[in-house]
Amino acid sequence: MNWRRINRRWNLTETLTGYIFMMPTILVLGCFVILPIFYAVFLSLHKVQLLGGIEYDFIGFRNFTRLVADDRVGIALRNTAEYVAIVVPSQTILALLLAVTLNSGIRGQNSWRILFFLPTVTSSAVLTLIFMWIYNTDGLLNHVLAFVGLPTYNWLGDPDVALKGIMIMNIWSTAPFYMVIYLAALQDIPQKLYEAAELDGANLWQQFIYITIPLLKPVTFFVVAIGIIGTFQLFDQSYIFSAGSGGPNNATLTMVLLIYQAVFRNLQMGYAAAMAFLLAVIIIAVTLMQQRIFGGERT
Repeated sequence: MNWRRINRRWNLTETLTGYIFMMPTILVLGCFVILPIFYAVFLSLHKVQLLGGIEYDFIGFRNFTRLVADDRVGIALRNTAEYVAIVVPSQTILALLLAVTLNSGIRGQNSWRILFFLPTVTSSAVLTLIFMWIYNTDGLLNHVLAFVGLPTYNWLGDPDVALKGIMIMNIWSTAPFYMVIYLAALQDIPQKLYEAAELDGANLWQQFIYITIPLLKPVTFFVVAIGIIGTFQLFDQSYIFSAGSGGPNNATLTMVLLIYQAVFRNLQMGYAAAMAFLLAVIIIAVTLMQQRIFGGERT
């Protein structure tokens, strides 16, 4: 009996069986991830004519060189970078503070958890419309600011504050999602560590700095990475706030909104694909930088 041949046949059978079980996932990834990526590469190298039949005119890297000269791309990148730089740290810190507070055994903590989490399960479009009403010149926010003696703003029409209005809304609505992630991580930290630190004379702040934050480092990496990816893809709130224009004066114009305008308003499929690749490269680069900052920790 040739055991080597039997062993090879058995290994081949195991391999084929594994691929058969993997086939549904491979097909889904191939149809909805791999093929679209290759098609986007193809589009980025062509000028696409959509009217009167689809035609592809190869232009090489002209779509990418056009990005450098497009002033609106620069504006969209600055707006997106400002949005990411403010929203990601703010929502991460707020989520951590909420999680620590709700994990401290306060009275009615389950009710507070449900109340805080409600914005996360509410439709983004609905939240945006509610905040547009709040931000109206005669809306709730300006009435509160006037009542306490602070200056009021034209939140929807002033280029200096329009994007900040979206930031406030998204920090408030997304922090509870990351709060739940932090809550799950906090409950995995052994209570014995806090008891030992308390016996050594450490106060609550010292326990938070030297126990909680270091042990939450992998979770913080995950939260920040997901936050970066999500904020770079800001679209719906900016679209609703500005009726799709990115106004006022391009103050709420983001990269994804600019890609949308290129595709559905200007019918520039190839140029939009080039912008999408630029955005993807930026997201990957920022995520890798963030990984280095956190020392390569992963959840």
